[in-house]
Amino acid sequence: MRKAISVGRKEVRQILRDRRTLMVLLFVPAFFLLVYGYALNWDIRHVRLGVDDRDRTAASRSLVSAFVHSGYFDLVADVRGPADITRLMDLGDVRVVLVIPEGLARDAAAGRTVPVQILLNGDNANTATTVMGYALTIVQSESARYRLSAATPAGPTVTAEPRIWYNPQLRSTLFLVPGLMAYIVMITAVVSTALSIVREKERGTMEQVRMAPLDAASFVLGKTIPYFAIAMASALAILGVAMVLFGVPMRGSWLLLLGSLSLFLTGALGLGLLISSIADTQQVAFQMAVLASFLPTLMLSGFIFPIASMPTFLRGVTYMVPARYFLVALRAIVLKGAGLEIIWPQLASLVAYSTVVLLLASARLSRQWR
Repeated sequence: MRKAISVGRKEVRQILRDRRTLMVLLFVPAFFLLVYGYALNWDIRHVRLGVDDRDRTAASRSLVSAFVHSGYFDLVADVRGPADITRLMDLGDVRVVLVIPEGLARDAAAGRTVPVQILLNGDNANTATTVMGYALTIVQSESARYRLSAATPAGPTVTAEPRIWYNPQLRSTLFLVPGLMAYIVMITAVVSTALSIVREKERGTMEQVRMAPLDAASFVLGKTIPYFAIAMASALAILGVAMVLFGVPMRGSWLLLLGSLSLFLTGALGLGLLISSIADTQQVAFQMAVLASFLPTLMLSGFIFPIASMPTFLRGVTYMVPARYFLVALRAIVLKGAGLEIIWPQLASLVAYSTVVLLLASARLSRQWR
């Protein structure tokens, strides 16, 4: 027993000396609790709603109010015609548009059936399915209220006519494939780049490299180019297989897709370099790389769980996740056929992220190279 206690004391001292590993061991469980506790929310809230009210009566305003006060929808736009709907949908400013026809109040009072159109953005099939359920429930509730107030015979007074844009069949493949591309690219680029440089530190060959007639920039560039190519090939292979086997469309520009993917990869490689400049062992580098790439890309990018449903502080964290911007740009290119005029804010955000992480990584690696 005494020997076991002695070994235990030695191990405690070793753990306390390796502060980076200790921090990872203590931080990861708390991080998991926060992310899973808040991000794993199957309720869809704060859905951005646009309304094209062509009736402009108390009855139509009551229907809009029912959507807003349900707690699921946020009214963000007063839509003026089909062109406005297309623009707002393409930009992602609204996810649902409620089109109320002229004569709603008159026909409802007379007991005639009035069709109300509900247009949904279907680039995320799970979200669209849930939101469509909310909208149909609200319309049915309002229809029953109109029927009672007008003392009309049994039967719906107001009916909903859902129409799904970009993904009419609500096929999950069409929103999973872009997410998988971001996920695989991020993991491949960050983990491989971080481990490749830390491996040199562990083997003791970093000192030999420093003594060679080679500057830090050339060394880092030579280390990252192969992983850039591998990650790019993996992403394009995923898209190609999905197009052949699952009928995933490619409605936008291939050149714009490659540009967006390159920007995302540059940021991922920069993050891997930054981690390699901090970690001294492959174990620590792997843990940090997984923590910085795997969980944020899976949980905080909008890949699976809608960002709008997350708490305010967690929504703020998502602005530091590059996959958030890449997914919006990628889905817009592949599913909507969007051009640069639509996705330039996402590309600008990727440029800013890549610049910051590359500057931080360069500063640390240059300091260590001396």
